[in-house]
Amino acid sequence: MFAYYLELAVRSLRRSPGLTALMILAIGFGVAASMTMYSVFRGVSADPIPWKSSQLFVPQIDAWGPGHGENGEPPTMLTYIDAMALTRQHRAFRQSAIVAMWRSIMPPSTSPSDSLIETRGYAVDNEFFPMLDVPFHYGSGWSTDDDAHQIPVMVISDHFNQEMFGGGNSVGKTIDIGNHAYRIVGITRHWNPQPEFFALFRYQADEPDFFLPVQFAVANNVVSDNRANCKDGPYPGTDFAALLRSDCTWLSYMVELDSPAAAQAYRQYLDAYASEQQQIGRFPWRPNNRLRDVPAFLDYQHVVPSNTRVSLLVAQGLLVVCLVNTVGLLLAKFLRRSGEIAVRRALGASRASIYAQFLTEAGVIGVGGGLLGLLFTAIGVLSVGVVMPARLAVLARIDPALLLLTLLLAVTATLLAAVYPTYRASRVPPALQLKAP
Repeated sequence: MFAYYLELAVRSLRRSPGLTALMILAIGFGVAASMTMYSVFRGVSADPIPWKSSQLFVPQIDAWGPGHGENGEPPTMLTYIDAMALTRQHRAFRQSAIVAMWRSIMPPSTSPSDSLIETRGYAVDNEFFPMLDVPFHYGSGWSTDDDAHQIPVMVISDHFNQEMFGGGNSVGKTIDIGNHAYRIVGITRHWNPQPEFFALFRYQADEPDFFLPVQFAVANNVVSDNRANCKDGPYPGTDFAALLRSDCTWLSYMVELDSPAAAQAYRQYLDAYASEQQQIGRFPWRPNNRLRDVPAFLDYQHVVPSNTRVSLLVAQGLLVVCLVNTVGLLLAKFLRRSGEIAVRRALGASRASIYAQFLTEAGVIGVGGGLLGLLFTAIGVLSVGVVMPARLAVLARIDPALLLLTLLLAVTATLLAAVYPTYRASRVPPALQLKAP
């Protein structure tokens, strides 16, 4: 019977090509707008490290006291004193202090270009790489001994390796940054989780170029130009040694805790540490700490831009408008065939048969709208950079799941839009239609 209903649907749609095209266009446009914005929202709201995000936590310690944080929240970063205390006491499975850096680096003498290369990187501890499952192309991260002895080593990205040395295994080569020559111990594969959940908590178009040991960077004033926040505003001075002794926050910190019990134990440790600082007079207030996992911290930071949520709601509203118009068009189309419906009912067709016939016709329209929606969605995703920042637009991707969802949404939405028109058509009284005028 389905083949018969399908044949009737195709014949009916061919009899009114203009109306058919209008409905397909409305469905395709509405679905494409909705799915284009969904692809952006899916990209910006995706878990940057889904297999491990529930085990990665950001510790927050209140070094400023009541009245300095919004809604009583402690600073999102740590002071140098607190970060080094956590590092020394090492109560987490893995942990790392993290400091963002920007540097202009001169390419090697063998490079055909003598222009400075603008780079972005981080000073981190050696446990940063296994903690975040950073993939390596050559070599590995540096060792615990390298951290302890403050050896000038570094890890660079594959992209930066291409810029500096033309690619290949550059482990063992050196790069001069400032007044220090850093020996390369590892080269990462492409690694650019979005958002950068481990430090800046925002979307970056390009991956980090390099990583340096934070212990060496601090001891040799490599990060002395880093911006710090104090309880009364930005750090006003230039004395790096004074900054290290101050209660200004400028280091991000992340720990890996492999079980809920470990997370609870670490919370207790943070409270005990803050109580200890209270006893020695450094914190004259009750402990006020936080320990959020990555998804909770990103939500707390409101990392997903609000305009993407608004755009998604607007696109969904447009889909609803298109569906309402489709309901009206289907209602007019179906009721115009009241005579045909009456004849079929008089010949013994049940209401269920009428439902099947017209829902099949709606399904065909939905498939047509879905196919057109696939084309419009592809165009929309490729063009979304025109209306959104490039760092967000690059997160919108076309994949089989998106294409399948687009087609499924088009067919389902059209079938739902056809329920009321089909109901009205199945209720046409045969006697009134067949009665002679």
